[in-house]
Amino acid sequence: MTQPSFHAMPDGRRIAFRHCQGEGPTLVFLPGYMSDMAGSKATALYDWAQAEGRGCLLLDYSGCGESAGAFADGTLSRWQEEVEALLASEVPGPVVLVGSSMGGWLMLLLAQALRETVVGLVGIAAAPDFTDWGYSAEEKQRLEAGQTVFQDNLYGPEPTPTYPGFWHDGQARRLLDGEIAINSPVRLLHGQEDADVPPEISLRLAAALRSQDVQVTLVKGGDHRLSRDGDIALLLRTVAALA
Repeated sequence: MTQPSFHAMPDGRRIAFRHCQGEGPTLVFLPGYMSDMAGSKATALYDWAQAEGRGCLLLDYSGCGESAGAFADGTLSRWQEEVEALLASEVPGPVVLVGSSMGGWLMLLLAQALRETVVGLVGIAAAPDFTDWGYSAEEKQRLEAGQTVFQDNLYGPEPTPTYPGFWHDGQARRLLDGEIAINSPVRLLHGQEDADVPPEISLRLAAALRSQDVQVTLVKGGDHRLSRDGDIALLLRTVAALA
């Protein structure tokens, strides 16, 4: 991986990114919650794009990875603003958004905002509305009251925090209860053994999308990360066919 470049936001935020030029729509990888562009799926996509002569953009949201800032300040709206600014600066043409987990929610919000610029979407265990279905009633009460909630982390020793600002912003940006006005082709990949995002969420999302070109692929034995060699090969085949 090359050293990152940095995009300066008007308020001084510096957003780390890696961008390779190439043919076709630019592939834009949107990491999940508390994730970054150094993950195996992001790096595999970038390496594949370089080898195939395709354009690809990776980034770290503020407070994540190599971008400055406090994670506690992050919200979907804030991170969407960063992605839109980076695209406006670096990628003039069409894009295919590839969103992992929370990045799958963010890709839907971006697709609605950017409209014709987005020519395809690939969700990997996409998690729209997880501020709603991902928390118990007691946890929601605590978040509503301004408290931070910590949940067990299946992938590390430290619990995963959810800050009230992120939760309130997410609750205001839920999508699954109405039609999602996206007409682009959409591919949704989801592990059947996903312990974080139920596979039913991808089925609900497929039903809510306006697009008639939507396919859901359930991966037997796949977990939330879908990072096995076969899972990544599936992702690359899906992106290649769509882009």
